[in-house]
Amino acid sequence: MNKYIILTILLPLFSFSQEKIEGMVMEANSENKHLGLAGANVYWMNSQTGTITNEEGLFSIPFTKEYNKLIISYVGFKSDTLTINEPKMVHHSLIPSNELDEVLVQKKRDAVQKAYFSAQNVTTINSAELLKAACCNLSESFETNPAIDVNFSDALTGTKQIQMLGLTSPYLLITQENIPMVRGASQAFGLTFTPGTWVESIQITKGAGSVVNGYESISGQINTELVKPLTDKSIFVNGYANKNGRLELNTHFNKKLTDKLSTGLYIHANRRDHEEENNDDGFLDAPLANQINVMNRWQYQNSETGWVSFINVRFLNDEKQVGQLDFNPLSDKFTTNAWGSEIDTRRFDSSLKLGYVFPELPFQSMGFQASYSNHQQDSYFGFNRYDITHESIYSNLIFNSILGDTQNKFKTGVTFAYDGYDELVNSLNYGRVDNSVGAFFEYSYDNLERLSLTAGLRVDTHNRLGTFVTPRFHLRYTPWEKASLRASFGRGKRAANIFAENQQLFGSSRQIRLVDDGGTVYGLDPEDAWNYGVSFLQGFNLFERKGNVTLDYYRTDFINQIVVDWENPSEISFYNLDGKSEANSFQLEVNYEVLKNVDVRTAYKYYDVKTDYQTGLLQKPLQAKHRFFANIGYETIPKESGSQWRFDYTLHTLGEQRLPNTSSNPGQYQLGEFSESYSLMNSQITKVFNEHFEIYIGGENLTNFTQSNPVLGADDPFGANFDTSIVYAPIMGRMFYGGFRFKL
Repeated sequence: MNKYIILTILLPLFSFSQEKIEGMVMEANSENKHLGLAGANVYWMNSQTGTITNEEGLFSIPFTKEYNKLIISYVGFKSDTLTINEPKMVHHSLIPSNELDEVLVQKKRDAVQKAYFSAQNVTTINSAELLKAACCNLSESFETNPAIDVNFSDALTGTKQIQMLGLTSPYLLITQENIPMVRGASQAFGLTFTPGTWVESIQITKGAGSVVNGYESISGQINTELVKPLTDKSIFVNGYANKNGRLELNTHFNKKLTDKLSTGLYIHANRRDHEEENNDDGFLDAPLANQINVMNRWQYQNSETGWVSFINVRFLNDEKQVGQLDFNPLSDKFTTNAWGSEIDTRRFDSSLKLGYVFPELPFQSMGFQASYSNHQQDSYFGFNRYDITHESIYSNLIFNSILGDTQNKFKTGVTFAYDGYDELVNSLNYGRVDNSVGAFFEYSYDNLERLSLTAGLRVDTHNRLGTFVTPRFHLRYTPWEKASLRASFGRGKRAANIFAENQQLFGSSRQIRLVDDGGTVYGLDPEDAWNYGVSFLQGFNLFERKGNVTLDYYRTDFINQIVVDWENPSEISFYNLDGKSEANSFQLEVNYEVLKNVDVRTAYKYYDVKTDYQTGLLQKPLQAKHRFFANIGYETIPKESGSQWRFDYTLHTLGEQRLPNTSSNPGQYQLGEFSESYSLMNSQITKVFNEHFEIYIGGENLTNFTQSNPVLGADDPFGANFDTSIVYAPIMGRMFYGGFRFKL
């Protein structure tokens, strides 16, 4: 039975049928061990039909008589072409390229892969795409992809905030290997706590996600898969430095202890002690920072018994100092000598994933996920103090099986979550405890060729949100070859952590106005929204080069939203929605290989995001209605030694953005109604010397565009008009960087 290996932890529903080819892609080795290759490319020659293997090397691809050449490829291995004339189970081993005298590259692996057969609208970003930029942490991993927008959160911390479908990251479910990760106290800075080198791939799902992962997703889900000790390099070292004084070092050490057990130690450190101030406002353009981040990861799999598991343990310490150039925390803290801020975060988290495949029923499995984290942030901003401790426990038990045959599958299970908050805002304590228990059932139908659907329902009982039902539905239809038409709808509900999610408010003189309506969270009601969407994906071949076009439209309607009102420059108000709030998102994306090894991605995005404020229905501030994106990538053909050049260029153009109302300020502290439009250009060149060593250099914001007055009232930081939260463009100008990667 061991040749079928463990199918996967949570998606082991692969079983032979008469309409598809299923199997496993493995690494050839002298010990005859079945080591699955995760992320291998499997596709029919001269077609748009393809897939990638899951984390255990399993794949499923539709079979038609039109094609009979199945290509299997993986970076660092020899690509193979199999002749297949009928449906059957395929178990194929790839030979590492370093064991060959000659390597023939038949096709490069797509760095960004769009799902043609999934009911959900999923885009997968693999490690090849992440290497197109410095990608120092997860928040910087989306610069070369149009699915996610990256905005600037404030003029102090240098933190980048991501958005999807016109909504900020709190409305996204951000998971790490399908366990909720960035939420609660970590919402503002949590994306910066995952180094880019730790990331194996990222799956971006637009619209309502799966009920299996919880009820909080509203606009979509971002799931990060980390590198695996079994398949990652034994030793990996990445060094990075930029001209603004930021230094980073990443090291991976992986060891196979036995045939079944592997472990990895991952260490990340970054530091910036150079004071950068180029716009003459007296404030640091980027924080002085120091972070140490250590993770130990264990992987176990036993093909005979059907068990597989992962255990992660991580500790992080992150320190930031921002504010005026001459601020000294030892002498100036809580004084008017100079305005400054310190943000110190200590975080411990751990997680467990355990999967079991029934030996006699390979289509049936159970999975268990559990995590514990303790997040402590101590911070002050001038005279504002903000401290938060968040203790979180999460567990999810999942059972997978079929109904009659493998075209009809289901998942069911139960979820328990606990969140304890100790939150101090100046002199007020907003501590609370949240806990919930839920159950879910999700049915999926998939005939691969024409139709697939996923319909899920979960019921949760929450001590603050009450008992509620969350439905989610996804449908995919293939009207003709290389086409995929999707529709989805679903509900999401969440308790907003208003201070953790809007920490930029503390970097201002605004007074906090909290309208207590008798709700259960800060006196406010939970947020509740419905998301609807349609998407069309069409692949094509033009001049013997492949491409695809995507059109999608999504709408989010809020039943209730915690309105964050910046329209009075002397205060920030939080209150329940009274009226309507909606977000409409339209995107047109075209990807095409214009010349051999030259890939071009372009996208146009339109956002119409409006909310009823106390002053009327207004467009969301600091949100560009029109955005344009372009990315050009070129790779030379690798030589026998592995030597290669890679070139990458990215353009972001943002239209005007509505600015919060400042008309009641004195004239010198007033801003216009709209910002100016601008463009950002980034580029990187990578030289690969061999399979072990490469260097890269790059530049960001090559147009050198910066916001002229990011710190409002910088001349009087303790005055009534001080505000660092109205930021629509970069603070720092042109920046160059360089680094190296060593793999063994």
